[in-house]
Amino acid sequence: MTKRIVSNPAARRDYEVLEVYEAGIELKGAEVKSLRNHRANLKGSFARLKGDEVFISGFQITPYDKSGNYLPDPKRERKLLLHKKEILKLVSKTSERGFTLIPLSLYFKRGMAKVELALCKGKRMYDKRESLKRKTHEIEMKRALRHKDR
Repeated sequence: MTKRIVSNPAARRDYEVLEVYEAGIELKGAEVKSLRNHRANLKGSFARLKGDEVFISGFQITPYDKSGNYLPDPKRERKLLLHKKEILKLVSKTSERGFTLIPLSLYFKRGMAKVELALCKGKRMYDKRESLKRKTHEIEMKRALRHKDR
């Protein structure tokens, strides 16, 4: 049972996804209630390794309307919860030039907020054009097959 909160469609367009990881996220106060109301934005966010921990930056959770005095910073860095082996693997992979960690989506799984984190490599402009050509070609093929059956 997963319930998608928000996704980052620009990530798959701008980056080539190599590996995908599922990570928990450390939240404070009423941030969970804001997520349940779909009040989050992954656009422009990325993950960073600091020592043996992983943090997500640029991820915004709008404060919950009915919360009291305590309002954490909406754009603060949040710690991601991964297994030690996964973190060590990510450290070795991201040390290579051109690799980065990008969050693809945020969702609830069994009541817990999870982030789908991808190890990515940036696409060049010609790669983006080729992906777009391939996608439009597939759409045209499906359209042609659909009209052929009529």
